[in-house]
Amino acid sequence: MAKLDTPALAQLFTDARTRNGWKTDPLPESLLRELYDLTKFGPTAVNSTPARFVFVTSPEAKAKLAALSSGSNGKKILQAPATVIIGYDLDFPETLDTLFPHAPGAKDWFGDAAGREATAFRNSSLQGGYFILAARALGLDTGPMSGFDNAAVDAAFFAGTNIKSNFIVSIGYGTDEGLFPRNPRLDFEAAAKIL
Repeated sequence: MAKLDTPALAQLFTDARTRNGWKTDPLPESLLRELYDLTKFGPTAVNSTPARFVFVTSPEAKAKLAALSSGSNGKKILQAPATVIIGYDLDFPETLDTLFPHAPGAKDWFGDAAGREATAFRNSSLQGGYFILAARALGLDTGPMSGFDNAAVDAAFFAGTNIKSNFIVSIGYGTDEGLFPRNPRLDFEAAAKIL
């Protein structure tokens, strides 16, 4: 595998920014499907892929989600062409016969409710990170948010399922509206060690 060139790394990491303002042009369904089709290849424990994605694009759905958000997040949700609810399915073990076929009975590894929730939450968080990078790879900007009422979002968007919301991400083509200066990051010595 070859190292990505500097412009590609900049698009994914060093130049990419969390966007607060958005061009309102709609995103075609084909692009949303392409985004999911890249995201799904990111690794998860036992290929569990517990994340579930709700692409909120209609004015009615955006208004419903915006009303359940906090602070300025509602405005961002209403302005962005799409905001994606990244959830996690607590029934993910039911798919393991298909997704992890070389270990028949793998779903029985997750009989403990606390362990099942921890696995679903952790791996959906990973998938959310892959989603952000996949969006950037496709030339989209992202604006991840955790400021919303999870229980209310679950009731409004996941009723009748065993899916819970993790976080949300607005996607589209960003503007510089409300763009903060880049915040500092910890250097290697403060955040990492080599043993």
